[in-house]
Amino acid sequence: MKYVYFDNAATSWPKPPEVLQAMEHFIKEVGASPGRAGHKRTVEANGIVDETRELLARQFNINDHQQISFTMNATDGLNTAIKGILKPGDHVITSSMEHNSVSRPLYVLEQEGVQVTKIKCNFQGDICLQKIEQAIKPNTKLLIITHGSNVTGTIMPVKDIGEIAQKHNIYFLLDASQTAGIENIDVQKFNINMMAFPGHKSLYGPQGTGALYVAGGMPVHPLRQGGTGTKSDTPYQPEVLPEKFESGTLNALGIAGLGAGLKFINRVGMDAIKEREMQLTKKFLEGVKKIPNIVVHGPRNAEKQLPVVSFEIKGHKAGDVGKPLDEQYNIACRAGLHCAPDAHHTLGTFNRKLVRFSFSYFNTPDEVEYALRSLREIAMDMPKN
Repeated sequence: MKYVYFDNAATSWPKPPEVLQAMEHFIKEVGASPGRAGHKRTVEANGIVDETRELLARQFNINDHQQISFTMNATDGLNTAIKGILKPGDHVITSSMEHNSVSRPLYVLEQEGVQVTKIKCNFQGDICLQKIEQAIKPNTKLLIITHGSNVTGTIMPVKDIGEIAQKHNIYFLLDASQTAGIENIDVQKFNINMMAFPGHKSLYGPQGTGALYVAGGMPVHPLRQGGTGTKSDTPYQPEVLPEKFESGTLNALGIAGLGAGLKFINRVGMDAIKEREMQLTKKFLEGVKKIPNIVVHGPRNAEKQLPVVSFEIKGHKAGDVGKPLDEQYNIACRAGLHCAPDAHHTLGTFNRKLVRFSFSYFNTPDEVEYALRSLREIAMDMPKN
């Protein structure tokens, strides 16, 4: 039985062949730590890391590629940005559709005196721009929004939100975990001051990679201090970017793979990748409507959402659906809260949870058809409550 992988919102799989090739080349032919010596292999490692940084800068219209610091993942970048800029007495605005990588750091800071306002989104996961403006206070310092929900696939109006932040002189932090690589993101056009994203999702890099963009002049305190390979004679952390946020040896092997993933996107074209994923999403949404007792949550419109669809079978918990999909039908998906309990409270699905299918460029229409047949059989076999 063929293995069908529909868990790309967690980690994309498979990776483009060139990603493996780039990592194999690095481990076999390079291997050295970037920025830690002056010999030839370190120079080559530096070149690979710098090239990936430049590719990311072009991807997101970042003027200075040194404003991109590599991180372990998006969570690492978000923690650096959130904890590095907010202090007791500051006010931050966010949404009720955020991932725990935003809501948990804010919960910790709230106990320490940071004021947090969560804008309640509607049942489709959409946010009201007017409510954002109404929540602004004299001490509002930061606005944090996910670009796309990892539960419903809802795409937030980032350009409009950036304009609100700029109008009120508030810093804007974007969580691009689900959108980097498939949505057009222009940090200049969208007035984005900081942006965190992973390398292992729609950028097709390996796990353990990610980056944080911080615009020049932002007063962000680094989350950690340590060796940077430069200014080693000083007791303090260098202020220069990217070293300010890159203490310790970089995951150069993973960064080599991330660079190859970006080259794949450039070769195929982001529009072509998005178009294929939208067609798969549309096919699934149209097919699942014909299956009795299945309820889809979110926009339910491939033109207005990411290739992420969450659903439930009426009267049954998500785990009761995810288990047979995996064990009987060999379909990998995500059943649960998706590390986004606030989103499930918003949707009213916290207790039942949801099953999530998330598609990638490497999925096929035949796989979607197979999944629809499988869901129909599961729905028919389940006892009615």
